[in-house]
Amino acid sequence: MWIYIEKIADYVGQEITIKGWLYNIRSSGKLMFPTLRDGTGFIQGVVSKNDVSEKVWDDFNKLTQESSVIVKGIVSKHPKKVNVYELQINNLEIVSISEPYPISHKEHGVEFLMDRRHLWIRTPRQSAVLRVRNEIIQSIRDYMYSNGFILFDAPIFTPNACEGTSTLFSTDYFDLGKAYLSQSGQLYAEAGALALGKVYTLGPTFRAEYSMTRRHITEFWMMEPEMAYFDIFDNMDLIEDFLVYVVQRVIKNKKQELEILERNMDKLEKVRKPFPRITYTEAVEILNKKDIPLIKKTEDGEEFIRPFPWGEDFGAPHEEAVVEDFDKPVMIYNWPAKAKAFYMKRDPDNPDLVRGIDVLAPEGFGEIIGGSQREDDLNLLLERIKEHNLPEEEFQWYLDLRRYGSVPHSGFGLGIERMVSWICNLEHIRESIPFVRRPNRIRP
Repeated sequence: MWIYIEKIADYVGQEITIKGWLYNIRSSGKLMFPTLRDGTGFIQGVVSKNDVSEKVWDDFNKLTQESSVIVKGIVSKHPKKVNVYELQINNLEIVSISEPYPISHKEHGVEFLMDRRHLWIRTPRQSAVLRVRNEIIQSIRDYMYSNGFILFDAPIFTPNACEGTSTLFSTDYFDLGKAYLSQSGQLYAEAGALALGKVYTLGPTFRAEYSMTRRHITEFWMMEPEMAYFDIFDNMDLIEDFLVYVVQRVIKNKKQELEILERNMDKLEKVRKPFPRITYTEAVEILNKKDIPLIKKTEDGEEFIRPFPWGEDFGAPHEEAVVEDFDKPVMIYNWPAKAKAFYMKRDPDNPDLVRGIDVLAPEGFGEIIGGSQREDDLNLLLERIKEHNLPEEEFQWYLDLRRYGSVPHSGFGLGIERMVSWICNLEHIRESIPFVRRPNRIRP
């Protein structure tokens, strides 16, 4: 009976077959202890020379790291560890013997491992991260579906910019001139919301930004809901409910993976409603009480500006300073218009502000969600497009959404990799995606 390691607890005392690979092996006289993996998990096997044939014993001695094998044995509970199982192996079939494996069970440099990412993902830690990532994405889909959202697939090739033209990857598009890799599916999702009420997009997005921080990658995945008749406060309520659902579901379903990652789950358990909500102005007050300056690069090095000037966007040190006194995500809203995108709705009580929202994760992981109420006034939106020097002709279809049945509407974007980094407590975002793309990396 062929079963997957993740289901091993259901087969204690039964003979089963595992089809997988040898991760590691150690021996002690007449006993061998192979660690096997099959993509769903890892299990230690026990091979007794007295209980197997001479051929099986000799075949185990032939195995190299990552050789592919089919083994049979009886499932047993580990004699000392709770909820850990072993396989008392009685038979072995060698599928293939691996060549000398480049990743050994010792420390390797990050660049060495990233060059061999196609093999690195086989290790317990990297496999755990990718299984958590899968759970996050599946929980997103389930939440959206159960709350009446329609999946709305946005194009990856676009003729225009969503967040500004300076970070676009461009390509020649047949005889139609330049096309760009999408920065966001948001503008198309707005069309979807005005047709279907509540929609979400989920797909890859691209930023041609030469940034080498631990939070930035060039190609990443975004989940972007858009909702008709939602104002900024409806939007924040949804964000709060959604994040709690996803985090608590990962805790419930991926406890073993989080343990492999040595994640402090007590901190994740605190992600419950309500979240702190503070205005941008209140956040600046926090920065100035803590004497956190604005840092600007100059020809001579860095300039430290105190107090932090109202109207400037936040960098990583500022985000970390704002959230360090909270143990759950913090929502910052009502941002300066000059620091945000053209499509955000101005605050009716203060035209210097927009109804934007940034959600900062606790523990110093920075912004995981950015959202806003969208500008629904045709003339004001047209002014913003001109102010940002965007090509008006390419936005005519987007302006049509305000010409024909405009309503208040809102949405947000969640960066999948930043969410994975936070939940898994990763030091660097490069581990949160199967194959990372950064300014200095396009292989493998």
